[in-house]
Amino acid sequence: MNRTRTPLGRWWLYAVLTVALVAVVSPFVWMVLGSFKSEGELRQSPPTWWPHTASLDNYAHLFSRLDFGTYFTNSVLVAVAVTAGNLLFCSMLGYALAMLDFRGKKFVFLAVMTTLMIPGVVTFVPLFVLVANAGLIDTLPGLILPFLVSPFGVFLMRQFILGLPRDLIDAGRVDGAGELRIFARIILPLCGPALATLGILTFLGSWNNFLWPLVVAQTDSHYTLPVALALYSTGQNSTQYGLLLAGATVVVLPILAVFLVFQRRFIEGIATTGIK
Repeated sequence: MNRTRTPLGRWWLYAVLTVALVAVVSPFVWMVLGSFKSEGELRQSPPTWWPHTASLDNYAHLFSRLDFGTYFTNSVLVAVAVTAGNLLFCSMLGYALAMLDFRGKKFVFLAVMTTLMIPGVVTFVPLFVLVANAGLIDTLPGLILPFLVSPFGVFLMRQFILGLPRDLIDAGRVDGAGELRIFARIILPLCGPALATLGILTFLGSWNNFLWPLVVAQTDSHYTLPVALALYSTGQNSTQYGLLLAGATVVVLPILAVFLVFQRRFIEGIATTGIK
């Protein structure tokens, strides 16, 4: 009886997964195909999937109208700096909360969890006032410093490090290693999956961040790609959808490349940290 039910169950599973895959991939396929269409074809009704006459005009317009090199460099610098800061500081705090005993440990962890549950919009204005008082408006440090540590990253690293054997740490202490050396030589090499997961999620969030760079970056020289694309493709009377789709395609490519490179580690990190 089980032999007759198993293929049927797999067929339904494959059917559901196929429908989910089509639902997820279809917008991206339409975005890429739409970037090769003319503005008139994009606005026609009913819409078309395949472009009648494929053209690179949208991409040529994108690279000629925008100072693409500057915006791309700003996005890379901000995303890489924010990701590196989160990997370092979140793993350090996660190690302290998981393996060290100190006064106020429970209070610190409670503060991290409380911060995790507060929406970012609530802290947006106080954070902007703090950055403005520090004189960091319209600077790259103003885009980077407020996001060097995230409560989610601290929680993720703590949960992963809790699953590591304490015997390794005790052995390092017996050999005379300090906490910093134990962290660098023992803990970090074992945190590859969690670090990859945190790195991908942080890079994705920083690369796609729009509202904060829109408010803090006030001149062209400090715009990131999402901000520049939104400002230059949207006018007072109309929106250039072809330029938007071409820019969105270019913006997605680095994220896709990062995920493809670290996808194995990402899946391991999700599976071993208990995140559902």
